[in-house]
Amino acid sequence: AWGARYMLPIIPFLLLLAIITGALFLAACGGGATDPRDSEGRIKVVATTVQIGALTKEVGGDKIALTVLMGPGVDPHDYELTADARKDVAAAGVILRNGVGLDAFLDGVLKSKDNQGKLTTVSDGVAIHDVHESADHEEGDDHDHEDGDPHIWHNPANVKIMVDNIAAALVKADEANADTYRANAETYKKTLDQTDAEIRKLIDTIPAANRKMVTNHDAFGYFIDAYGLEFVGAVIPGASTQSEPSAKDIAALVELIRTEKVKAIFSESTVDPKVATQIAKDTNVRIVDNLYGDSLGEPGTPEATVHGMLLFNARVIAEALR
Repeated sequence: AWGARYMLPIIPFLLLLAIITGALFLAACGGGATDPRDSEGRIKVVATTVQIGALTKEVGGDKIALTVLMGPGVDPHDYELTADARKDVAAAGVILRNGVGLDAFLDGVLKSKDNQGKLTTVSDGVAIHDVHESADHEEGDDHDHEDGDPHIWHNPANVKIMVDNIAAALVKADEANADTYRANAETYKKTLDQTDAEIRKLIDTIPAANRKMVTNHDAFGYFIDAYGLEFVGAVIPGASTQSEPSAKDIAALVELIRTEKVKAIFSESTVDPKVATQIAKDTNVRIVDNLYGDSLGEPGTPEATVHGMLLFNARVIAEALR
């Protein structure tokens, strides 16, 4: 009885001591579920899209712990945030998103003030284009991208702005490695300049009368505008793959293809080419169904990088339109 009477006041103290000790241990080890750094001390970075992920790898290298929410082959128009992805976002020290409505699935999560402080929109500073009007598509029908065309990575000049925004976000969160991030960004921007020059040489091989593009959905507006091509129309009206063409849309596009003497219809690796293939048959033009519009190539391939994807698309387009 004597021992119990004197131990009672000590029990709360022992519990408090255990809690403090556990907290100190976790802080020393790092890498906890909500710790913005991993067990190696690297800042945790979440990139929403595969394009932003690829650019962040170029800038951050092995100095960061990167999680990409949408990997290669994933159509961002179909993506839904998973429970694991929500945990990754909550634990991140840096969150990088495309903006322009492409990753609006994050909006609910980002209502938290803590998450907003970690967020960078990598399209900031890019001149956003309106979505091309295709065939008989009526203005205002495309509700998915009312803020404009989100496919900004199809112009190397835009990609350089994205790289600068990514570097600035990493420098702010991890000043100890600031010089590395800045140097990597400058190196990659030189790669993008070289890529731009190579693309221009490829486009120059296309006869001027043949530089007309019909696409499966309107994902290539920035590329078309940057390299002097002409947008004739898209099978799927607007910039989202969620839209569906009406019979009227298709009939108008078929007539345009014939009138404009278009040489090929271009579809993407992540979009069902069924309707585009049928239109190609009806108009007796070539169907090209392996462009990268909303995604990149598989890891380990040249197309897994943004500059490699741009060059691949340029080669395919030039070959089809010559």
